[in-house]
Amino acid sequence: MLKRSAIFVHRWLGVALCLFFLVWFPSGIGMMYWDFPSVSATDRLARSLTLDPSTIRLSPAEAYATLAQPQPPAQVRLNAFDGRPVYRFLARQGERIVYADTGAQQVDVSNEMMARVASAWVGHPASTAAVEAIDVDQWTVPGSYRSLAPLWKYSWPTGEHVYVSQTSGEVEQYTTTASRIGAYLGPIPHWLYFTPLRRHQPQWSRVVIWSSGIGTVAAMLGIIIGIWMYSPSKRYRHAGVATSIPYSGQKRWHAVLGLIFGVGAATWAFSGLLSMDPFPTMTGTGGAAADTASTENGGIPLALRGPLSMAMLASIHPRDALSQVANLDVRELELTSVAGEPFFIAVLGGGDTRVLTLDGRPATEFDRRRIIDIVKAAEPARLGDVRELNQYDRYYLDRRRHRPLPVILARLNDADQTRYYIDPKTARVVGTYSSRNRVSRWLYHGLHSLDFPWLYNHRPAWDIVVIVFMAGGTALAATAFVLAWRVVRHSFGARHLEGLSAGPLSR
Repeated sequence: MLKRSAIFVHRWLGVALCLFFLVWFPSGIGMMYWDFPSVSATDRLARSLTLDPSTIRLSPAEAYATLAQPQPPAQVRLNAFDGRPVYRFLARQGERIVYADTGAQQVDVSNEMMARVASAWVGHPASTAAVEAIDVDQWTVPGSYRSLAPLWKYSWPTGEHVYVSQTSGEVEQYTTTASRIGAYLGPIPHWLYFTPLRRHQPQWSRVVIWSSGIGTVAAMLGIIIGIWMYSPSKRYRHAGVATSIPYSGQKRWHAVLGLIFGVGAATWAFSGLLSMDPFPTMTGTGGAAADTASTENGGIPLALRGPLSMAMLASIHPRDALSQVANLDVRELELTSVAGEPFFIAVLGGGDTRVLTLDGRPATEFDRRRIIDIVKAAEPARLGDVRELNQYDRYYLDRRRHRPLPVILARLNDADQTRYYIDPKTARVVGTYSSRNRVSRWLYHGLHSLDFPWLYNHRPAWDIVVIVFMAGGTALAATAFVLAWRVVRHSFGARHLEGLSAGPLSR
């Protein structure tokens, strides 16, 4: 009775979810190589203008004074906007933009400005683009775009689409024909990013969580049934031959593939469930995708990157800092404080950086020994280990190898076994892990992406293993779809459409 009940539940869960699995597995291969289109800091940097010292007339202190703020900003960056140098001050009210040539604040975004910004991004005249206002479309369905509305879409005959926010005046989304095709092969079907569903955030979240959760149960039931029915002694007979599996046709293939790939299908569905963070206490903060500094108050992050003061804003003029690297293509300057001392971090066109000091001696990075000393002074009692890493480890890693190396690892002997990864080029914490998110790292990233260091660091070995797993899962899902179709056809009286030769479900 128990076996029959398990088979019944597994069968109908398969009917309900076979299409989900048939979409998830092949799109997982696409996810290995294509991302959902987005505009990253690297993209903005690549399309930004080189800073011209002669156009920077105001110091950070003079520009910030126009905002009449009593407290110093949390962050100061100098780059270009609409062809002019601007300061970007991050304060409690959000980011405020002040032009470095006139001291005027950037407030209004006109249609002419948006056209210029879009045109500069792709290098095509705005007059050749089709322009339309966008509420939500396929490429702006993530919730992060909602606060940027209204968005204006500029479409060029080349297939390039640029989305400019009338709120910020910035390019917030950019797609090409290739990036859209890649998204349809990977992220869109894999994440169920279909516009009619994804535009409704709560409903989309519930669909993904429940389908992943029920899919996990269905896969686990299939494994149990497969083991239950499997006979090592070959007590079954098929076509007069002893066999270990009492099925034929598609059902036999489904049972065989389930025994081989069923555990992977179950863990993959479960790890997909964890991607939605249904149990917030498991993930905490930081994580494998953490690329910015921790926001914790105190400790190592604050010791390295302390708050700015009003005096620091006037300590060095950007023109003087840029004169130190006059031969380099500087796209951005960031005013920062390391251990209470002001510095400019110059970001170059290729993404490399230079440290600019008050004494006029630029450096490729901060002194590593000094960073280690700051870390030790910040956590003298809890610091367990501090060392340099020249390769990714089991928590700090990146398939595309974009995250900075080398880094300095600081590991604390605290209750959370916190790990900080510090980039010596910027003195910024670029990764944080603790026991609060370690479970998520292994149960989600480990099981879903198979990013185990012994495999992840050896490509194409990782690619081969993952593709074989995805192909096996796709085959398993395909047999489930065929069987589900037969169940539905049989249950709703449509078997006669195929004639008397259709046979029973187990055929």
